[in-house]
Amino acid sequence: MGGFLVLFALISPRLGLIYLWLTGDLLSRSMDSWVLPLIGFFVLPWTTLAWAVMWDAGTNRVTGFEWFLVGLAFVLDLASLGGGSRARSERA
Repeated sequence: MGGFLVLFALISPRLGLIYLWLTGDLLSRSMDSWVLPLIGFFVLPWTTLAWAVMWDAGTNRVTGFEWFLVGLAFVLDLASLGGGSRARSERA
């Protein structure tokens, strides 16, 4: 299962989130409501995926080095949002 998650996440973090949602209940266990994963799917997919995986990897909370990985995913999300808006502004 982990290999498919990595494969789908490398193609697109949204595919990885869909795979997690279809194959188990990790997203619902790692977050309090269904709203957070839904918002994360559209706005911060890398961060949502990293949070769910890091929450499950340790003691069912995000601590220590796991925070660094979630922060790195957040930076990736911000970079992709910024790069997309810059490309749109250059095209216009």
